[in-house]
This record gives sequence, structure tokens and C-alpha cells, in this order.
Amino acid sequence: MANRSSIGFAASVGGLAGASLTAHRGMRAAAGAALAGAVALGTSEAVARARQKEGEIPALWQRIAVSTALAAPLGWVAGRLTTAGPRTVGTATGVVVGALGIRPQKVAMGPVVGAVIGQALSRRPAPAAVVASSTVLAYRSLSALLFRDQQISLLADRVSAADLPFVVPRPARSRYVGTGYVRELAEELGARYTADAPDTGIVASLDALAGPLFDPGQVDPLVREFYERTTRFALDIVPTWQLWVRPGYLLYRTAVARPLGQASIPMNQREAQRGIRSRIDTVSGVDGTVSVRGWIRSFADDDEPIMVGIYTTYTHGDSGYVSVGFPVPEGSFTATLLPRSRPDRGLTLTSRANDGQAGHYLTYVDTTADELTALAVHGFEEQLDVFVEDGALRAEHAFRIFRFPFLTLHYRITRKPAP
Repeated sequence: MANRSSIGFAASVGGLAGASLTAHRGMRAAAGAALAGAVALGTSEAVARARQKEGEIPALWQRIAVSTALAAPLGWVAGRLTTAGPRTVGTATGVVVGALGIRPQKVAMGPVVGAVIGQALSRRPAPAAVVASSTVLAYRSLSALLFRDQQISLLADRVSAADLPFVVPRPARSRYVGTGYVRELAEELGARYTADAPDTGIVASLDALAGPLFDPGQVDPLVREFYERTTRFALDIVPTWQLWVRPGYLLYRTAVARPLGQASIPMNQREAQRGIRSRIDTVSGVDGTVSVRGWIRSFADDDEPIMVGIYTTYTHGDSGYVSVGFPVPEGSFTATLLPRSRPDRGLTLTSRANDGQAGHYLTYVDTTADELTALAVHGFEEQLDVFVEDGALRAEHAFRIFRFPFLTLHYRITRKPAP
């Protein structure tokens, strides 16, 4: 069933691409090209799926073909709505696909490739659809030659949640996550919902994280209190973005994060001065045991979502872990972090551990069959350090992609006034 759906999607994309690439030649040519495109891309998808082995994602050549085809109708729309020439269309397309490549090298390479393709196709001005698809084809092919290490890999296909303890299988059931996610989840589960639960932490106890690299007994009491009684504290965030990632993040935030109501981090300190509202909503069973802890951070002035994370802990071997699931439509993005003690009695949570557990995972949740399909996201790393400095509670949350730092969130954590 899944293969039929993917083949049907590829055929529709191929049809749109064929029509877009030949629209300037008239209706008859566009119709013929649409049919040829649908057959060609649908057939290549069928071949790719037939050759796909267990534990693999579809072949690179097919992913390149689909992304190239997707660019054609977008280019056609740009050509209809603007007067942009091949150079502008090529460069703009390169900026977009480069930003989606995430790595600094790919971000920089995108507009260069786009400008070269645009210049080459401007001698006898080519339609915008042709320029856009040619840019994507050139960029993706060159990227495949230069960057050979995997960015994602298929980790598991249609398995039960018990097989993936490091994944938080809490999907969003609509296209918008938002600050009401935990309430909607409680309604769906028929469980008790508590909004802004008082005196509640993102973990029930730090003792659940004990392991060879972390001794909960050595943690500063203020750090322990923050994790176990998070709602007692207020947060101020100062984001530091690396310059190279700003264009891509701006595109992602505008097109994805804000419409989704999830993972919309402030762009700068001025935006962070809108204030941060931090609260934990919980879902409890009939016995009062908390089964879901949702740490919700939003802007204080209008409650616009910043992050909606579901926090869980589990033990594998002799080590405890924290898994944070960020719901997305029909799936979740999970960060699983290994705890480590700091010399200053603080706590480090890191994904920089090759232990088969810590890491980042993008998961599709089939709620009907109660099965998961998970991708491992390679190269993405994060580390959260919480510590006491000069009597004040601080946190540094650093993110890297393929060893390049791209964002650090500096937290100032203060105790809320007593009610």
C-alpha cells in the first residue's frame, strides 16, 4: 500500500514537471509531456522501491529525480508571477536548495551553482521552470559527489514502540501543534489534563538518570530543583545564531515553524525580549500518576509557540537517558540525550555519544497499526549544560551540524516570585 502511494505521488510530480517544462510550447505539448513525465517518474519510483533493501531509504538517484521534478512547477509559478530572468531564477533557486542542505558548505554552494546555471541558460533565455529544475539537478548531483557521508538513514520500518525506547511516539494529529497540544492529547486519551501544573518538573526525579557517567547525588541542589520543579523558575533566552545559517533558518521559520506551531526559536535578542512563558502541562491516569509531561515555551506577549516538547526518561543497560519528543503531523522528532556530571556539580545532557541510544530521530507514527518507521538524523548534535555560576542558575544549549556550530541558546534562569 505504501509503495502504491509513493508511486502515485511520484507520477503526479512527474506529470506536473512535464507540463511545467513545456507549457511555453502550447497545451498539446504540455499534455504530452505531462503524460511522459508521469510515466517516467512513476516507473523510476517503482524500480527504486523494488530495489530498496530493508534498512535503506529510496535510492539517491530517485531522490534527485523527484526533487528536480518538484522544482519545475515552482519555477513555472515564479515565471508567471514575476519578470525574473534566468540568472535571478537560478540564483534564487540555488539559495533555497542550499539552505535546505543545512551544511555551511552546501549553503554557500547553492547560490553559486544557481548563478552558473542561470548564466548558462540566459544566452537563449530558457523558461523559469527549466532553469529551476536544472539548478536543482546540478546542485544535488554535485552535492552527491562532494558530500558522501549520510545525512539520514532508515533505522526501523514498521516496528512497535517497545523496539525503539529512545523514540517518543507522540505525533500531532493535525497540521498545527501549538500550545494546546497536551490538552488535545489528554482529550484523545480520555485522561486527566492539568494545565500549567504547579511545582512540576520536566523529569520526575534525577535519580532516573543515574549511570556510569552521572551521579545524581553529586548534583548541585539548585540544578536538581530546576529539573524536578521546573515550574518554579522563569527563563530568559539570548540566542546566538551563526551568520551562515540565518538565511536557511529564516526560510524554515517562515515556511514551516510558524505555520506548524513548533520549533520557532527567536531570531535575535530583541525578539527574545518579548519575554518567554514557560509551563508544564501534564496528562495523568486515574491513579494520579503523570504519564505525559509537556514543557511548553511560548512568547509571553501573545503565547506564540516556541517549543512544545514531551519529556520522558528511560534506562538502557546501566545508564539513564532523557528523550524529548517534538510532535509534528503524523510523527515526531526526538532528541535522546545522555547525562554526564560536570566538575562544577552541574549536569550535561548530550547527544554526542556513539552508544546506539543518544541521537536524533525523525519518526512516522502509524496510529492505526500502532507501528513506527524511524530515520536516524546523522550529523545533528546538541548539548545542554545546566550549572550554577556565582550563585545564579545558568544554561547553555549548543547545536552543531556536521561539527559546525550553528546556534547557542544562553539561558538565564531565575526563581519566580512566591505566589
